[in-house]
Amino acid sequence: MLSSCVRPVPTTVRFVDSLICSSSRSFMDLKALLSSLNDFASLSFAESWDNVGLLVEPSPPHTVNTLFLTNDLTEEVMEEGLQKKADLILSYHPPIFRPMKRITWNTWKERLVIQALENRVGIYSPHTAYDAAPQGVNNWLAKGLGACTSRPIHPSKAPNYPTEGNHRVEFNVSHTQALDKVMSAVKGIGDVSVTSFSARFDNEEQTRISLNCTQKALMQVVDFLSQNKQLYQKTEILSLEKPLLLHTGMGRLCTLDESVSLATMIDRIKRHLKLSHIRLALGVGRTLESQVKVVALCAGSGSSVLQGVKADLYLTESLKPLGSSNPPALASQSTGIMGMGHSAWPMDLPSYLPQ
Repeated sequence: MLSSCVRPVPTTVRFVDSLICSSSRSFMDLKALLSSLNDFASLSFAESWDNVGLLVEPSPPHTVNTLFLTNDLTEEVMEEGLQKKADLILSYHPPIFRPMKRITWNTWKERLVIQALENRVGIYSPHTAYDAAPQGVNNWLAKGLGACTSRPIHPSKAPNYPTEGNHRVEFNVSHTQALDKVMSAVKGIGDVSVTSFSARFDNEEQTRISLNCTQKALMQVVDFLSQNKQLYQKTEILSLEKPLLLHTGMGRLCTLDESVSLATMIDRIKRHLKLSHIRLALGVGRTLESQVKVVALCAGSGSSVLQGVKADLYLTESLKPLGSSNPPALASQSTGIMGMGHSAWPMDLPSYLPQ
């Protein structure tokens, strides 16, 4: 939760491209504010290719009284932020994406960095972390469809494994073997956690050994077990996966409680996005009266996220070719593809922040 020191307030001033969130009470340390932002939408939710988090940091300590929100940080928006005495700019899209080799006055992105540092203004970008978050952009888009159940198309994984290591090794030790010697040996290997329990195999009482270990420790475990053919031949090695996170991930596949016509769905989406018009590509043989039951949506470009997903309607900002001149392969029987464009993004960005 954001501290009451820095929060959206009823007197928030609203602009076409940006919003000011300032406190009438006090200020908040930058590190504490970043911690609150991460609590709302962990940066670990972001796609691996993305550049998210604190992109420009003034020399510490840095306090934030005014948080400036924008969809895209341009030079015009930066000027506006400086006029409003912003201490931190939260830009949904990262203004710095590719590595910079120099910081000069030659390009507009370099000038943004210079202005930010000279005026002690931090720049933070959540981008796909906010797309994937349970209460993020994709979830917000799904709310405009009507009553439905939804799930992430590409679920996010937890940042860490639930146990020590990413491999599990299991084997049986008969009571005729030196159980104590085996247990002592595997416990002596670093980065290994061991459990054991009684089991019956081939009408013989045995002890089942299960251990979790890192990749490095795995080689030592295998080296030890290979010295005993009877153990090694019946050893199972499993590669563990990080657990999936509930309601978190890229895109949403939404199943409506009741089918509606495409025309009705268009009206709902336009109303939700506060748009007078949207772009629509009708499927072959489909009309505005065709029924929609399943909607696949993706904030931003849905080319990779929607690839191969079956749905009646696809809702996304754009569809770009994936390594070829052809558009992504979507379900051939779909009713249509709806494009929002960047103009569709909600400007009420404080609703994404913890209150």
